Amino acid sequence: MSHTPHELRDEFPDAHDILRDLKTGNAHFVTLADRYHDVNREIHRIEVEVEAASDARAEDLKKERLKLFDEIAQMVSAAKAA
Repeated sequence: MSHTPHELRDEFPDAHDILRDLKTGNAHFVTLADRYHDVNREIHRIEVEVEAASDARAEDLKKERLKLFDEIAQMVSAAKAA
C-alpha cells in the first residue's frame, strides 16, 4: 500500500513524544486521533480511486479532517507550552 498523506506523525514531525503522551494519557485525544485516522484513510482511498464517493462526500470528509486536525493541533500546541 502506498504512503497515506496527512498522517499525524507526518503533520507533527517535531511532536512525536507529545503525540505519544497524549495518546497514553488523554482519552479525548485518543478519540480525536482515531477518528482523524479513519477519516484520513477514507479520503486516501477515495483519492486513489479504491473507493467510490460523490464529490460532496469527499468534501465533507475533508472538512471533518480539517476540523479534527485543528482540535488536535490545539492540544499539541497546549502540550508544548506546558
